[in-house]
Amino acid sequence: MRHPRRWKRLGVVILAAIVLAGCSRDPNVRKQKYFESGARYFEKQQYREAAIQFQNAIQVDRYYVDAHYQLAQCDLKLGLWADAYRELLRTVDLNPDHLKAQVDLGNMLLASRKFMEARDKAQLVLQKDAKNVDAHILLADADAGLKNVEASLGEIQEAIQLDPNRAGSYLNQAYLQLTANQTAEAEESFKRAIQIDPKSTHAVMALGNFYQQLRRWSEAEQQYRRGIELEPKSPLPRAALAFLYLAEGQNAQAEQVLLEAKQSLGDNSEGYRMLGDFYFSLGQLDKAMAEYASLFREHPKDLLVKKNYVQLLILHDRLEEATKLNDEILKSNPKNSDALIDRGQILNRQGRSSEAIIVLESALKTEPDNPVGHYHLGVAHSAVGNVARAESEWREAIRLRPTMVAAQQALAAVALRKGDIDLLEKTAEALINANPASPEGYVDRATARLARRNEPAAEVDLKKAIEVAPQNPLGYSKLGALRLSQKRFVEAEILFEQALERDANFSEALQGLVGVYSQQKQPAKAVARVNAQIAKAPNNSTYYLLLGMLLASSKDLEKTEEVLEKAVQLNKNNVEAFLLLGQVQLRRGSADKAIATYERCIQENPRELRTYVLLGPLEESRGNWQKAQELYQKALKIDPEYPLAANNLSYLLLEHGGDLGYAVSLAQTARTGMPDSPYTADTLGWAHYKLGTYDSAIRLFQEAARKTPQNATYQYHLGLAYAKDNKVELARASFQRALKLDPNSSRVDEIRQALAVLDAAP
Repeated sequence: MRHPRRWKRLGVVILAAIVLAGCSRDPNVRKQKYFESGARYFEKQQYREAAIQFQNAIQVDRYYVDAHYQLAQCDLKLGLWADAYRELLRTVDLNPDHLKAQVDLGNMLLASRKFMEARDKAQLVLQKDAKNVDAHILLADADAGLKNVEASLGEIQEAIQLDPNRAGSYLNQAYLQLTANQTAEAEESFKRAIQIDPKSTHAVMALGNFYQQLRRWSEAEQQYRRGIELEPKSPLPRAALAFLYLAEGQNAQAEQVLLEAKQSLGDNSEGYRMLGDFYFSLGQLDKAMAEYASLFREHPKDLLVKKNYVQLLILHDRLEEATKLNDEILKSNPKNSDALIDRGQILNRQGRSSEAIIVLESALKTEPDNPVGHYHLGVAHSAVGNVARAESEWREAIRLRPTMVAAQQALAAVALRKGDIDLLEKTAEALINANPASPEGYVDRATARLARRNEPAAEVDLKKAIEVAPQNPLGYSKLGALRLSQKRFVEAEILFEQALERDANFSEALQGLVGVYSQQKQPAKAVARVNAQIAKAPNNSTYYLLLGMLLASSKDLEKTEEVLEKAVQLNKNNVEAFLLLGQVQLRRGSADKAIATYERCIQENPRELRTYVLLGPLEESRGNWQKAQELYQKALKIDPEYPLAANNLSYLLLEHGGDLGYAVSLAQTARTGMPDSPYTADTLGWAHYKLGTYDSAIRLFQEAARKTPQNATYQYHLGLAYAKDNKVELARASFQRALKLDPNSSRVDEIRQALAVLDAAP
């Protein structure tokens, strides 16, 4: 009879199940289990999983202080600053005496440069715990931000006295001592931190950075190598060592360090990407491209590799490949702001800037503080002619990222166009601060100083540009231009040649050489030198344009046309070559070829306004004034304020019975845009003549005739206005003057008829 024992055992199992079920329904037990699970994930550095468990605990008990605090710690680790700040606020709302949360809030305020608010948090904690070391450190950092140097050093020393064995306190003290220019004391503090914690990579790297700032290269190298020994799987020490070599000008050693890093950190995305990023930072785009193509083959699922590869494809104008990969990213996440920005860049490069604006604005709705998005939105607005909005976007990009070189350069270009020397100086200083090893900032500052007629200071800057980047042609070329302006031709020639030795395609330097020879009346030497450079760089469209300009001056029009045709074949966006080619074809008596050339230019460069106003008169000369009207309208669609198109369209409408009100409006637009032009004066005068306001017409025709006294049409128009205003003798004199200026004018019969009417008048 063993059944009773079996039933007894079964009863124990059932009882245990009932007890366990009761426990699982107990909210205190459930939240504790979630919390403990989150803590285990946190310890393993699995912060997303930990955050989920802490959130589960909070769902069970929304007043669970420790879960809110730990969730904030997860958010901090994940870089979710807004979420972390919210959870910390919730923690101190539930428990104002949670001093760790109060200090964490203070440190977040400190990071946001809200120094006074951070100071208040530190003092609040110290009122409750005068020996709280973290609060003393927070107060020290807040005082440093408020420029209270002595108070800051006093607080950090108090923290060290309270806990003399905390390495981090000595690091803080070192940074504060550097702020106070106490260099020797800072070095001792860095060393003391390492002495307390010899395995602290952070302390070792901090001392290495300190030595690098002092250009104590060998000591910095020693610390960075020590950092690699301490954390052989961390990319940070290897990157620091590479950029130390770069700062010393030892590029080959830097490259070798990163090659070794790629081999040693083959499973670390940051580690194996460093070599490609290094090439990119040096402007070695071909090497960067090859490296990232290899990385993409090896790590096709690495999103950062894919994004960086897309960026390089864009920079190499391989837009079809870039679009394909970028669309794959957007298919997975249509709101991926980086991919949307890349799409905007692609559209910009395709000349579809209006579409780019829509895409980039969409990206900025998702991520409004993205400086790259604002920069490229500025590029798009600049391309459609909205310069003011472009400048605004570039300023916003710089506000968000003051070290953004591309935005600073764009703003510098705006300053140059506007002649705003103050803005140019400001952007130049920002460029120098952001990238002191780059020549651009020094060159821009030199340009500003030259505008202020300070040649000695400008020369110092240009020599500095050469010093910091001896392999970059820019400094040599700009100093060559200065020497050319000083008529120091031999020095200018040497500098331009040095620039071309460093970059055979550096067009600015060859243009400078042409200037040297032209000023010395040596056109044959200029032609020979350009031909020699074309032999070295046969695919440079600008070089063919230069040669075409020289040949056009020598009147060898057949050869000129051939050379300019080569220029536009090499670069369909070389607008200057297209325009000059059309002019040469006209000089050779081939209007049809010129028209075809301008039509090609419009097809390839539809936003180039000059082409429309060059092609329009050619169509008019063929009697096709409707086609000319259409061309001017297209130009005005691109830029409604473009004065040449407005002037020409207005005149056509006035001549062919178009909308008089619209014609007058266009004439006024043209006059506003070109207030000193005799052309706009004549057109607006013709509009007033058609309106019957003869006094205004006479005044404008007089201005046009005074500025261009050899123009028969202006005299004819003036005569018509005088006649309508009953100023017979003045009208007769103007008509006679028109006939004398151009006896073969197409209007000769009209002028003679007008004179006959005057003579027949009583």
